[in-house]
Amino acid sequence: MAHAPVISIIVPAFNEEKLLAASLGSLKAAAIDAFTQAGIAWELIVCDNNSTDRTAEIARAVGANVVFEPINQIGRARNTGASAASGEWLLFIDADSHPSRELLTDAMALTRRSDVLLAGSTITLDNASLAFRFACEIWNTMSRLRRLVAGSFILVRATAFREVGGFDLRYFAGEKIDLALRLQKHVGRRDRQRTLVLHRHPLVTSARKLRLYNKTEIARFVFKSVFRPIKTTSSREDCAMWYDGRR
Repeated sequence: MAHAPVISIIVPAFNEEKLLAASLGSLKAAAIDAFTQAGIAWELIVCDNNSTDRTAEIARAVGANVVFEPINQIGRARNTGASAASGEWLLFIDADSHPSRELLTDAMALTRRSDVLLAGSTITLDNASLAFRFACEIWNTMSRLRRLVAGSFILVRATAFREVGGFDLRYFAGEKIDLALRLQKHVGRRDRQRTLVLHRHPLVTSARKLRLYNKTEIARFVFKSVFRPIKTTSSREDCAMWYDGRR
């Protein structure tokens, strides 16, 4: 854009060549419809998180600013992307997600409010079984009631994000919950700003983990996360579903 972006869209990506062209294409189209047509400046940043495939090449082909992070870790990739951002707001979107024009329009409306610090979105899973769609709805209900932000869509004020030091690199999963807690503790209470969860137009995101990992693997991670959350989310081995490269 000709002037400083108001919204920086940041996409962390590790070996995403199978899905990235489609997801970035839909994301860019939605951003043009929602932001550009409303006169809002924006930029698209993809953090190549040490990929060994065509992830970076695909991202450049759609016009994204590609930055490189050599250590595989979702929080580290998001922080690296944020370090290259110049927007007043940071919008983190996962590489396997497809936000609609309507969802981005709702997000844009929040950037004009002085009482919003952090925002997320409810989600819907593509090609998921009935059981997993039901589980997703349980999450969405909890998300709205407890104002829990899903990692696939995080909108945050850039100044606040940097004030608390971004994502905590101790965590290999669950880093968005830690970020939300620190933001509300150190910034939200002081400035009377809050967390909101958008729900009118859920984010469409991939259910691939449910297809790539069996029920035992998923149940094991959930069980460990419930009974020893800090130890589990601080262990790369326990969070292998995000790092073993299965695609």
